[in-house]
Amino acid sequence: MYWNQELWIASAGEKKVSILPRMANRHGLIAGATGTGKTVTLKVMAESFSDCGVPVFLADVKGDLAGMCRPGEDNEDMRERVRRFGLSDCGFPYRAYPSCFWDIFGKSGIPLRTTISEMGPTLLARLMDLNATQSDILHVIFRIADDDGLLLIDTKDLRAMLQYVYENAKKYSAEYGNMAKQSISAILRAVVALEEAGGDVFFGEPALNIRDWFSTGLDGRGTINMLDCRSLIGSPTLYSTFLLWMLSELFETLPELGDAEKPRMIFFFDEAHLLFAEAPKALLQKIEQVVKLIRSKGLGIYFITQNPSDIPNGVLAQLGNKVQHALHAYTPAEQKKVRAAAESFRPNPAFDTAEALCELGIGEALVSFLDADGRPSVVERCLVLPPQSSMGAIDEADRKKETETNPLFIRYSDMVDRDSAYELLNRKSVEQAEALEREKEQALADKETERQRKLAEREAEKLEKQREREAERAKKQQAAAIGRVARTATGTIGRELGNELGKRVGGSFGKRLGGNVGASLGRGLLDTFFRR
Repeated sequence: MYWNQELWIASAGEKKVSILPRMANRHGLIAGATGTGKTVTLKVMAESFSDCGVPVFLADVKGDLAGMCRPGEDNEDMRERVRRFGLSDCGFPYRAYPSCFWDIFGKSGIPLRTTISEMGPTLLARLMDLNATQSDILHVIFRIADDDGLLLIDTKDLRAMLQYVYENAKKYSAEYGNMAKQSISAILRAVVALEEAGGDVFFGEPALNIRDWFSTGLDGRGTINMLDCRSLIGSPTLYSTFLLWMLSELFETLPELGDAEKPRMIFFFDEAHLLFAEAPKALLQKIEQVVKLIRSKGLGIYFITQNPSDIPNGVLAQLGNKVQHALHAYTPAEQKKVRAAAESFRPNPAFDTAEALCELGIGEALVSFLDADGRPSVVERCLVLPPQSSMGAIDEADRKKETETNPLFIRYSDMVDRDSAYELLNRKSVEQAEALEREKEQALADKETERQRKLAEREAEKLEKQREREAERAKKQQAAAIGRVARTATGTIGRELGNELGKRVGGSFGKRLGGNVGASLGRGLLDTFFRR
């Protein structure tokens, strides 16, 4: 409850125990065993921040925070609690709070998405449980995509990029180092598993503009953004990685604010132990760094978990505002944790902190908030105020109505699949296949042309040889014809000369002898001529 410009959360007898708005970004912790009242404390704190005009984000793991969009109901139990805190005099207001429902899977709230590039290789490697070598290769894949101007928006893009590098590993090895195909195949399998876990709907566009959470209602109260985690908590790695991404995104996006009168926004992370479970050392250091520095951005982070020991010491040391509900101590290990939790408070001489932790009832808590000088106050044994909104969940029909009437629903409801690595690489693959097909067709055409050329050359050569043979034959025939004519002519001439000579010398006998001799002589001369 926002009271006298302070966030009144609990009471220790007549004393109001409140968070000062300008100290709220020093972060906080709500801890306690199951069933001790952590959820009610979270609701009271979220309502108080909203009343102060500060937007809130909270992870709704069980679905029972959704009732904040409905006013609380007056009943005997509530009237008793109102009387106990002396709230009846001020007319305890039951009221609904400006709310916005979100859901990574888009079923019980406005779809909440981010892109592969915005998530980054470090968080993706954790999300897919990659080993060190595979993680290094994933970083290289992102570098290649960046150098080649390829957008990594959804899981299809990441798969396409991995397949492309797999097929061109030799091409990139000289510049980026050797990438074993077995490791790339392992990353591909992890991407497929991520898609099966819901990554195919979480990664995409339109991606969340984190500034859409920094809104207020018409009455100036901060909007309470609730992420439905009932399904998401079934994938603890996806849940924790999303929250880590959100912290990183806020840290990188928001400008410095410094010390302001009130925070820019407050975040409540339920089941906080999942953020740190099995996280590598480098990632834990990154979380610790963000928690330390994000305060200057005007953001406060409040972790909700069962035991303070679930939070790494480096992060726990940054949590100035603490609400500790009852802890159970049935074993020596649990008793040790109780003592450690008690020692984290500034002691109150009125009671033993460790004993009080084991004696607290439902709705009771040990509370210590930062004072005006930033020092932890002496721990107080308190009763937490009742919430003003409905304590229960709402049915799915009401949740759907609240979701679809929200102005942001139109902006984020439909996924957009624009040109990115998947489409560009597919087109490149098609173009390369078409070019290869054209090359094959051209090679076949060139081969056919060459075959036809050689065939034409052989035909021409054959014709030329045939012409030569025919010319030679004709020449021989001509020579033979000329020879026959010449022999006939010379024989006749020789015979006539021989007859004439023989008649003059020896009469008829001389005529025949002279004719035969003259014919033989004529033919001999002709043969001699032609041989020459």
